Amino acid sequence: MTDILTLVFKTFMSESGLKKDPSVCPPSPAPCSALMVGDHRISRSLLLLAAVTAASERGLKVLFLAQTQIQSLPVFLQRCSPSLSPESLKKITFSYPRTLEELLQQVASLHESPAPPSLIIIDRLEGFLRGAAGHGHSGFHSGEQSCAAHVCALLCDTTAFLTQRGSSSAPSSFIASFLSDGDAGQDGKESSTDPILDVLDRYFQVRCTLDQDRSYEAVAAAAQEAWHIYLSGRGLAESCEDGPSVAQEWKLFIFPDGLMEFKLV
Repeated sequence: MTDILTLVFKTFMSESGLKKDPSVCPPSPAPCSALMVGDHRISRSLLLLAAVTAASERGLKVLFLAQTQIQSLPVFLQRCSPSLSPESLKKITFSYPRTLEELLQQVASLHESPAPPSLIIIDRLEGFLRGAAGHGHSGFHSGEQSCAAHVCALLCDTTAFLTQRGSSSAPSSFIASFLSDGDAGQDGKESSTDPILDVLDRYFQVRCTLDQDRSYEAVAAAAQEAWHIYLSGRGLAESCEDGPSVAQEWKLFIFPDGLMEFKLV
């Protein structure tokens, strides 16, 4: 959901990056989705930022699904989030399904919950698609295109049902991160020929692409790393029909002390 992502970028925006008005559109009345493509470390950080921002700024219930356990919040979240509080963190539920089957079962049972989440986040979707038996970079198999379609269709159906049921004042939405096996060593640059990514793009309304910037700008900003964040997809036009368009490109600076800043390009 691009309104949450742009709210994250705006909340942690550097003062020097105020070149344009980073207005955030009000939540869309319909379910929406975003796929974050790129480096695992950066994508997980952004997913955690989205979870905390949704809970603290919008008061949304969040379900964060991952195969590997999160022991503690990163330093930048502990130090930077102005609204971070124990009460807002209680709105976030972390769950760790180990297999695709467990992931599907959890999503499919959300309609039975008396207080279902308004935002579903899936960290490293490709790990679930490879299966628990996969080790390292074993690659995708042809059947996993069907698995990708299955999990996406279930997410779309579940969020649409929860939104229609009106269990929350906000529409139910989902965000996932993904990195194809062949691009794991290519600085997070996605391949346009990835068959799994082609399937995912049919279901996710917005693509959020992470691309590391190795130019002089990171050095000039005294940052440890710099990343380009590109937003694209049909969901951008749909999310702000009566308001300003969502920013298409941002810069992320990560500093040695763990702080993060966003700059609107």
